[in-house]
Amino acid sequence: MISQSNPDLTNTDQVCIFEVGPRDGLQNETGFIETADKVRLIDLLSNTGISRIEVTSFVSPKWVPQMADAKDVFEAIGRTPNIRYAALTPNLKGYRRAREAGANEVAIFGAASETFSQKNINCSIAESIERFKPVIEAAKADDMPVRSYVSCIIECPFEGAVAPDQVARLAEIFITMGCYEISLGDTTGAGVPETVIEMLNSVTSAVPVSRLAGHFHDTGGRAVDNIKASLDLGLRTFDTSVGGLGGCPYAPGSPGNAATGKVVNLLNGLGIDTGIDIEKLNEAEIFARQLKEGRQ
Repeated sequence: MISQSNPDLTNTDQVCIFEVGPRDGLQNETGFIETADKVRLIDLLSNTGISRIEVTSFVSPKWVPQMADAKDVFEAIGRTPNIRYAALTPNLKGYRRAREAGANEVAIFGAASETFSQKNINCSIAESIERFKPVIEAAKADDMPVRSYVSCIIECPFEGAVAPDQVARLAEIFITMGCYEISLGDTTGAGVPETVIEMLNSVTSAVPVSRLAGHFHDTGGRAVDNIKASLDLGLRTFDTSVGGLGGCPYAPGSPGNAATGKVVNLLNGLGIDTGIDIEKLNEAEIFARQLKEGRQ
């Protein structure tokens, strides 16, 4: 059985890529993607050397129809040793379904913006924290690692600029509750190195940098620059999406998640090890693009 211990992120010459394309990328596709295609994509990614893959989310099909086959996908994928297969679980019901399906870790999803929290998960920030408490407690009892997303770390599409100290407060709360890692999400891709550095300086005053991950969307074309700035401040985990799958619903037609291949090439060029086979990753990226192009 795969180890549930937290990954070692202390080696400054290594970076962990957390592949979120099968969940965060595909959930934005309007036409339903066949379960077999989702499984094939995940199996291709499992052969690349990527050690953490977010497979799906256990949410209501009413709100995210694309993830209605979450259980079927989890049951059909080929499990590769030493890969942690993750699932997004917004509540206790979702957590139990993910555990039964065999997820190796789960994630909760918060926001640093009150309005975005209301629009995205239909509750306030304070209410979301209360909602996540039973998920984290159940996960602790099961020795299941819990990760937390914090969205709108730079800007909210409804409120504008988000105060860095608000991001820091929420990240600290989630760490205190028991999350092993906080993924900081530039949801609308509005971040630039200057604002990212300001935000990270605030967050790292409350949370160790080894417990943070960067999740940068490329809507503004600055994801790579923001990753470079984050590397300089000590981040060693980044969320990426195979083939750049995904997008921001508030900027139609714009790029979404930072593409895995683009980020791996950046890191290779900087002499930073990811442990990823670029040729096998290219195969997965070609298939991902075919999935997306087939629905345009």
